[in-house]
Amino acid sequence: VCGHRLAQRQRGGFGITMPEKLALLGAMRATILGHGDAEPTALALRKTMAAHGLSSQHATDLLVAFARDCTVDRYDDWPALMEYCRYSAMPVGRYVLDVHGEDHATWGASDALCAALQVINHVQDCGKDYRAIRRVYLPRDILAQHGARVEDLGGAAATPALRAVIVDMATRTDGLLAQSAGFARQIRDRRLAAEVAIIHRLAVSLNARLKRRDPLSQRVHHRAPEALGLAALAAVTQMIKGRA
Repeated sequence: VCGHRLAQRQRGGFGITMPEKLALLGAMRATILGHGDAEPTALALRKTMAAHGLSSQHATDLLVAFARDCTVDRYDDWPALMEYCRYSAMPVGRYVLDVHGEDHATWGASDALCAALQVINHVQDCGKDYRAIRRVYLPRDILAQHGARVEDLGGAAATPALRAVIVDMATRTDGLLAQSAGFARQIRDRRLAAEVAIIHRLAVSLNARLKRRDPLSQRVHHRAPEALGLAALAAVTQMIKGRA
C-alpha cells in the first residue's frame, strides 16, 4: 500500500509534462519487474515484495491505471468503468490480502468492495474532478440515458438529470456492496476482518447518502462522530458474527 501511495504521488505530477509522467511510470514498471534500478521508489517496493514473497502483479496493475489516468478522462459505460477499477482499485485489496496471507478465494468479495469504494469516491467528487482536471468518471451512456450533460458537473448544484445519474450510479454500487457483504467473514485475520467490516459499513452508509444528497452542493462525507459510531457498530457486529 505504501508503494501504491508513492506511485500516486508520482502520477499526480508536480509541474511535469504528460510524456514525463508516462516515462516515469514506465521506469517504475521496469524497476518493479527487475529490468533496471532507475526508480528508487519502485526499487524499494520491489525489495519489500521480494522479502515477503509477494507478487509484483498488484503493483504493475496499479501502474496501468495510473498511465490510463494520463490519457483517458471519459468512460463509455459501466463495464468500462469496472475495467478501470480492475486496475485502479482491486489490486490494492488483493495486495493487502496477500500481505496478511489470506486465501485467494477472498479476492472476489474484495474486488467488489474495492470497486464500490472507488465508484463512491468518484461520485462524491464528480463536481470537483470535473472543475479541477476535467475528468469525468460518470459513464457517457448513463449520462445520456438520463438526459444529463457533462457540463452539468460544473454547476453549483446538480440538475434533476444529473441527480438521476448519481442515484443510478449509487444503485449500481449497491450491487457491488451486496457482493462484498460477507467479505469480512471470509478473512482469517481478526483485526483485518474487523477493519473490512467497518469499511463496508461506512461504504453502505455513504452510498445511501448519495441517493439523498447532492455531492455538488451538500456534504456527503461522514463527520467524525458519525464515522466513529458506524465503525463501533460494525466492529461489534463482526465480533458477534465471528463467535457464531
